[in-house]
Amino acid sequence: MRKNYTAKYKAEAVLEVLREAESLNEIAGRLEVHPNMLGRWKNEAVKNLFTVFDNSKGDQLRKHETQVQELYAQIGELTTKLGWLKKKSGIDV
Repeated sequence: MRKNYTAKYKAEAVLEVLREAESLNEIAGRLEVHPNMLGRWKNEAVKNLFTVFDNSKGDQLRKHETQVQELYAQIGELTTKLGWLKKKSGIDV
């Protein structure tokens, strides 16, 4: 059976590898993870570390949240208009 590891578990394992207090094999044995897997996690973490400091993702998230708020406001407005039109036309659903 294949094990699935959480992102938090992987991050903690990679931090231990990066501290270099123990060898990769010692850490792998203690965590019951294959050394090759730890190596892949470490390489991926190092390769993508710059994204932690990338502000453009924060800007994109703020734009997305603003757009969602605008769309919810539009839905509310249209729902109100629809209710008014139904009331005025005598359609009661």
